[in-house]
Amino acid sequence: MNWIEHRALYELYATGSVKINKTIEKSAEIIFLNRSLGLLQQKGNNLIAADGFLRVYETKFKDRYLTYRHFLQTQELLKLQTRFEENDIQILMNINDRMLSGELSELRQQIIDYDESLRGVSLMFFKNEKYLLDKPSLIDALKKMLNVEAFSNEKDQQYMYRLECDEPQRIVLCENLDFLTKPNKPRKHHIELWYAGGKNVAKLHYAKDRDLPIYYSCDWDYDGLFIIYPLVKQKIPNITLLLPNGMPKSISETEHRSLWQNKTKRDELADTGTFNTEELSLIDTLISQDQWIIEESNDLVTMLNLS
Repeated sequence: MNWIEHRALYELYATGSVKINKTIEKSAEIIFLNRSLGLLQQKGNNLIAADGFLRVYETKFKDRYLTYRHFLQTQELLKLQTRFEENDIQILMNINDRMLSGELSELRQQIIDYDESLRGVSLMFFKNEKYLLDKPSLIDALKKMLNVEAFSNEKDQQYMYRLECDEPQRIVLCENLDFLTKPNKPRKHHIELWYAGGKNVAKLHYAKDRDLPIYYSCDWDYDGLFIIYPLVKQKIPNITLLLPNGMPKSISETEHRSLWQNKTKRDELADTGTFNTEELSLIDTLISQDQWIIEESNDLVTMLNLS
């Protein structure tokens, strides 16, 4: 759902009707409430709340809407043209909370110092380097949350983000940014974290592990295991893949885009010894059940057998 849909449902709740527009016509959620549940009725160019709608709205939508509205208002992001997706609002709220807590202060400074690109920032927070393209309102909101003036237009930067610590004992290269934004636990356990930016692994050619053991943490999905990890392995042959401990999620239910394809790639990598027997067993289970494991759902310390 996007903000326009949320606002329309609240208007239905508050006034009993809402004027139909193009967003409402195409809204899967509103269509479901109308045609499948019979909680809405169309009268001319308006939708009318039917019996049972108020109860369903209060149970499923009201708290979310009020939370989002309060955030958008307090951050001066609530405008007539606001149409952020719900997930976008949640990400902005999360960034704001982490900025207030100081968790992102070090990363923010690196973004400024390295003149990070729009694509790079998009990949960091939205896991898709093209997601922010042609979304000026969302870009402006992200700048506001991070308190930065601009993002570079460069497509790829030749540096890595690092979360350093006192007396590092091991290095973990992360596919995604999440672990680097939570510094307390890795620093407590003397773990240095690296983030190169998904598939942008060419820069790893210049990375020096200083003879420390180095590990790879990633999403256990097609891209993470069959595309990115082999590229990483070419640059750092001695890197060790970390076995995840997070709960598998349904690819279809989470609307994930990295779909398992045929097993040819899996078999090719198995033949080259890229994965060991335990890793292949988990991969086969995930493929057979159409599931994936999100990197940030894992406990990093437990994966490293440090707990």
